[in-house]
Amino acid sequence: MAVSKEKGPVIALVGNPNVGKSTVFNALTNLRQHTGNWPGKTVETARGAYTYHGKEYTLVDLPGAYSLHPGSAEEEVTRDYLLSGEADVTLVVADATCLERNLALVLQILEVAWPVVLCVNLLDEAKKKHILVDLPLLAHELGCPVVGAAARGGEGLDGVRQALEEAALHPAPRPAHPLLSSVCGKCGECRTLAAMSRAAAIVEIAVSMNQEAASRRDRMLDRILTGRTGIPVMLLLLAGILWLTMVGANVPSEMLSSLLMGWQEPLRGILEAVHAPWWLEGALVDGVYRTVAWVVSVMLPPMAIFFPLFTLLEDAGYLPRVAFNLDHFFQKAGAHGRQSLTMCMGLGCNACGVMGCRIIQSPRERLIAILTNAFIPCNGRLPTLTALIAMFFVTGTGLFSSLASAALLMGTIVLAVAMTLWSSRLLASTALKGEPSSFSLELPPYRAPQVGQVLVRSILDRTLFVLARAVSVAAPAGLLIWMAANVVVGEQSILLHLAGFFQPLGALMGLDGFILLAFVLGFPANEIVVPCILMGYLSAGSLTEYASLAELQGVLTAHGWTLTTALCALVFTLFHFPCGTTCLTIWRETKSVKWTALAVALPTAVGVALCIAVRCICLVLK
Repeated sequence: MAVSKEKGPVIALVGNPNVGKSTVFNALTNLRQHTGNWPGKTVETARGAYTYHGKEYTLVDLPGAYSLHPGSAEEEVTRDYLLSGEADVTLVVADATCLERNLALVLQILEVAWPVVLCVNLLDEAKKKHILVDLPLLAHELGCPVVGAAARGGEGLDGVRQALEEAALHPAPRPAHPLLSSVCGKCGECRTLAAMSRAAAIVEIAVSMNQEAASRRDRMLDRILTGRTGIPVMLLLLAGILWLTMVGANVPSEMLSSLLMGWQEPLRGILEAVHAPWWLEGALVDGVYRTVAWVVSVMLPPMAIFFPLFTLLEDAGYLPRVAFNLDHFFQKAGAHGRQSLTMCMGLGCNACGVMGCRIIQSPRERLIAILTNAFIPCNGRLPTLTALIAMFFVTGTGLFSSLASAALLMGTIVLAVAMTLWSSRLLASTALKGEPSSFSLELPPYRAPQVGQVLVRSILDRTLFVLARAVSVAAPAGLLIWMAANVVVGEQSILLHLAGFFQPLGALMGLDGFILLAFVLGFPANEIVVPCILMGYLSAGSLTEYASLAELQGVLTAHGWTLTTALCALVFTLFHFPCGTTCLTIWRETKSVKWTALAVALPTAVGVALCIAVRCICLVLK
């Protein structure tokens, strides 16, 4: 890897996954990069800088690695960077609660890099588990400086800076006798095994612990979260997060909508003041602005709730348990166990789920996860699903109706998971045929999440990032929607012509042309599908709001909706092409028009086929 030299000392930051490496990076550089509590979070290098005693240091955060005998592309990146000699100092971060496994990597690094500083992190967690590390003895055995830290709480970081300064400016002589000199130099696997044997011997004399006390709490929690009750508990947690997201987003969505929609008339007044033509005023205010305002007001609050909740589970160490619970099912489908994590992210936003597929090392299995993520309903589709359930399948109010609606919604999500597994199996046996790869799934210790940092980073790194992409798609789409509703060709608007074009297929699917067209116009964001349906039914010139579910149900039934129509609409809401933001993300991740097209075609074909099947079944039952 060719990396240009920085003006100050360059420090390579290395370590096993999930040892707090990114936390150390954030604390030293003040970049506050998100620190996920599950293996494989960092999949590319990140750079930052800090100043100490008037001198600037560049810190390069390398992908997590278990060995310098590469088993993955990430480990290959780390090894090549260390061998390149670009770094002036190598800082290795190790987890004090599982030091033996970490020291195997430290010993290999000491063979190829110098000077090296070892940061034994998570000493606070080790103390809770009655683990004591003799840092001076560890330094003596390794022959390199060793500093203790609890980076999450900011403890020991000054010692880390001081050790790095001394190593960079006044490096000690390299030990004369390499620690692994007794093994052959040709076989990387042999050296890895030798490092593990040597690490065990060092830990034997430098670490003392009460093994029973060290793992008592984690074992107790794992019996609940990964045992026989693991999947039911997972479903309950998921249901709770979805309920909090949908219920909690109602009020802020309404407030944000009132605020943003209230700016329409002042904007219209500005355009009238400068004598803008009517079509420009309509295109900009009723088209572009109204669509963007709608997308922001409907997308922002749910994402601002879902992603922090999701990230809290990640930070607490629960998400690897989700992967553990579902790994068997994904392996059977010919996919990767970590796809379960990207699938969960898709519930918040499919674009985020697609980006999350970077944690999957195998290119084939990463592509399977990317192509099937749209089978999971994102928070843009959940309100439509909830509304359909409330209007046509669960009537009434009260606790029973609320629980019945939640159960039916969870049933649709379970169906979506089943279809994700089926489509993954289909791809793994056809277009992406191959053997599923094995991977090491490390279950990290349970930790109290850093709530403040989670709130800030989940909103900045995920919510606003995805929202910015959504707005970039919604703005031009809003213009096209307005043109379709207001430009007349012959005696009809383009909207009516398009609805007529889609009518035969819509009728075959148990829908109609306006419903099918609304899904197409909803390409920039799933949240505007229902407003597009109303726009068509009411012959409005722009996206149309509804005051209540009762009013919405009245409009739908007046235009021929039946229980069959609602069921087919629910199915197609669940399974259809991903939104524009997700399609853009898929293209950026794959750099392939072919795979992006397949990601669009696969769920759409499934949705069309299921709708036709549902309509036929309903006709037979009648």
